[in-house]
Amino acid sequence: MQSVDDKVTEQINRTKPGTILFIEDFLDLGSNGAVHTALHRLVKAKKISRLARGIYAKPTFSKLLNQDVLPDAEEVAIAIAKRDKARLLPTGAQAQNALGLSTQVPLRIVYLTDGSPRTIKIGKRTIQFKKTTPKNLALKGEVSKLVVQALKDIGKDKATTQELEKIHSLLLKEDKQDLKHDIGLAPQWIAEIMAKAL
Repeated sequence: MQSVDDKVTEQINRTKPGTILFIEDFLDLGSNGAVHTALHRLVKAKKISRLARGIYAKPTFSKLLNQDVLPDAEEVAIAIAKRDKARLLPTGAQAQNALGLSTQVPLRIVYLTDGSPRTIKIGKRTIQFKKTTPKNLALKGEVSKLVVQALKDIGKDKATTQELEKIHSLLLKEDKQDLKHDIGLAPQWIAEIMAKAL
């Protein structure tokens, strides 16, 4: 008869380095308490790292840095959304960074979601999931949905010529049908900027 410890260890050994693990992934292996204890032991043994309450990761060894590296906050957010079958939309500084309008990596990432609202701290960074309307999540284009959020953050008539040129060149690569769809949902002033790429 395998102990819960052994079962948890075995399951973790089978996962690829860099995998984000949730306590729920192990609850079929034993009681909540036993699983918690097993995970706690594995954290102490440096087999996994605890990222936040109930969230762990199997580190990846980086030859370049000669140390273990953990998934970043964005990867954790995506994994949570996948687990909760929720949709995510990066906002503000995060959207600007994703589009290359800003090189600053925000310490606080805000995502709009149709999942549960919550705030999680991952190392020095904070992920905030904000409940939003279905309309905000109805944007289809990979680029255009980020453009809408980035421009909302920059503000009306505040975008520089450089930023507008960058947005324009990115939108030219967007699927035309998705772009037309998203222009219909964007605030008027943003829709006008986006329409130039059609």
